[in-house]
Amino acid sequence: MNFIDEAFLEVRAGNGGAGASSFRREKYIPFGGPDGGDGGKGADVVFRVNLNKNTLIDFQNKRVFIAKNGRPGSGKNKTGSAAEDLVIDIPKGTVIYDDISGDELLDCCDDDIEYVLAKGGDGGQGNARFKSSTNQAPRKFTLGFEGEVRFIRLELKSLADVGLVGFPNAGKSTFLNKVSSAKPKIGSYPFTTLRPHLGAIEGSNSSFVIADIPGLIEGASEGAGLGIKFLQHISRTGLLLIFVDLYSTDNLDPIEQIKLLKNELSAYKDDLTQKISWIVCNKIDLINNDDLEIHSRHIQEELDIAEEDIFFISAATGEGTQKLLQSLEEVISQSKLDLT
Repeated sequence: MNFIDEAFLEVRAGNGGAGASSFRREKYIPFGGPDGGDGGKGADVVFRVNLNKNTLIDFQNKRVFIAKNGRPGSGKNKTGSAAEDLVIDIPKGTVIYDDISGDELLDCCDDDIEYVLAKGGDGGQGNARFKSSTNQAPRKFTLGFEGEVRFIRLELKSLADVGLVGFPNAGKSTFLNKVSSAKPKIGSYPFTTLRPHLGAIEGSNSSFVIADIPGLIEGASEGAGLGIKFLQHISRTGLLLIFVDLYSTDNLDPIEQIKLLKNELSAYKDDLTQKISWIVCNKIDLINNDDLEIHSRHIQEELDIAEEDIFFISAATGEGTQKLLQSLEEVISQSKLDLT
């Protein structure tokens, strides 16, 4: 399935039904008077979180949604029926923006709430509403009101407890593949991950979700590479694991990698450095123990990072991953991480 995380839609709520102009005319009932009923309300456009959806692909071909109009009123003071709301299912974590002003309209994270985006028009009034002591036979009635029309942009931000951040080929996909049932693509070239992958981790006492985010490069916050498109997904994770490649082919030492990654996180509009983050140094199977100790000491001293926030693993062999997972389960179960 293609992963679509942005869509542009036009939604039109239903118009209200027109009021009726009618007079009661029955045998043996003189002066029956006006009996035109009101029109029914037009349908709202409602968005609803569907936990079975994880992409916006449904909106790739259909971009215009029009709700039904309310029914007109009729004689005998009968009110027209209201139209049934148009309900549109979306994945959890979808943010809806006004495509004209850019304002955020709705942040859809709760599957128990129906998010009303465009309200249907009220029905018009029938002529019975206009009867008065001075006007016993009014012919006046009103048309229904128009429903709201909105041009919107949907943006899907993956919801996960933990987000994996790192340069391409840092080993994030290999790690997720090792510790969960997720099967992200793994390759020896950059950008093998082209969309976020979610993996569920079953701990000893609880479970949590890890998101593998496509690799960042320098300048991602300004649109370079794939970064700007997927920094939005990182913004909805609770804790960040900053993956460091100890055996980098780009000649970037761990300190440089961490600094560059944190610069991109801080430059993004949401300033992602405010989130809890741990350093995960990968590929220890290719490094001797003396060098590992040097790396650990340099990271602590030069970046002022606590020793307990640094983990050394081999995603390929699994060494060190259980300690990392146990620490994640502990911090996630003890605190409610901020996913906004």
